[in-house]
Amino acid sequence: MATNNSSYLVLGGTGSIGYAFTQELLQHQEQVTLLVRNKQKAQKLFGQWPTLQLVEGDAQNGDLLKKLGAEATHIFHGVNYPYGKWQGNMERVTQHVIEAAAVNKATIFFPGNIYNFGLIEVITEDTPQKPGTKKGAIRVKLEQMLQQAAEHNRCRVITLRLPDFWGPNVMNEGIAPVFRAALEGKPMPWLYRNDIPHQLVYTPDAAHAFYELAKLPQQAAYTEYNYAGEVLPSIKLWQAQIAEGAGTAPKYKLYPGWVFRLMGLFSADMREISEMGYLWQNTLLLNDDKLRRTLPNLKHTPMKQAIAETLAWHREMGELER
Repeated sequence: MATNNSSYLVLGGTGSIGYAFTQELLQHQEQVTLLVRNKQKAQKLFGQWPTLQLVEGDAQNGDLLKKLGAEATHIFHGVNYPYGKWQGNMERVTQHVIEAAAVNKATIFFPGNIYNFGLIEVITEDTPQKPGTKKGAIRVKLEQMLQQAAEHNRCRVITLRLPDFWGPNVMNEGIAPVFRAALEGKPMPWLYRNDIPHQLVYTPDAAHAFYELAKLPQQAAYTEYNYAGEVLPSIKLWQAQIAEGAGTAPKYKLYPGWVFRLMGLFSADMREISEMGYLWQNTLLLNDDKLRRTLPNLKHTPMKQAIAETLAWHREMGELER
């Protein structure tokens, strides 16, 4: 059932984590307004729900965002841009989100990531943020903006820091090709190394964690949690499980680092990927003891079930696109 008198504005709802959070809200009969750039795409993704309102527009439209924010108790900031368009765009849209939340002193939900820390083995909420990349520095700035807004009593902010995520509608070029290739019996791609432990989170589990945090009594103005998801022994073993779920023989394709360095000489997008290469060459782990103390009954979808659900989503979407 819905939480009392809550109204959610979701930005980035047709993206990876925003999609999962919207589904979580709708299943609990929450009032949800989804700001989307393509209404037709959103209708195809979500179908009809009695508590869902779709508004077509751009999150960079500050006036529109403030108008929608006036009706919201919670704003989910899931806006993301391609790597090469982060600079400027991410800061501007985050400022618009803050202004929108300030209208009604809403709570902003922000999905954080591990870019803020550079190469460090274990990350807690107290780990100093020392990014070693341009995108890491941008992420630090976004979180500083949100924290300052909360500390100045303009809004509340809950940041849930996540590792790499996967699941239905996770369409980035690291994850979606793995599932598509498994269904087609083709080699499943990965970057740099597929033989070391890697941390991933299933997006419906992360969405559920966000929702459980929303139901808690008033907390501090700014709160940060890590969500560890699951540590895989290796991507190769995980891909073998995906192939098994798809009913195909496991095949693998590994893209080594030198490919991105070479292609980066000619392509800005490839340079952006090369800069983040350390994320695939090393094992970086989030510690989520704080979240587990706060939400001791947090659920975890069994891997076999999560894989089956994701494959089913890709099959269904593949049929719709034909």
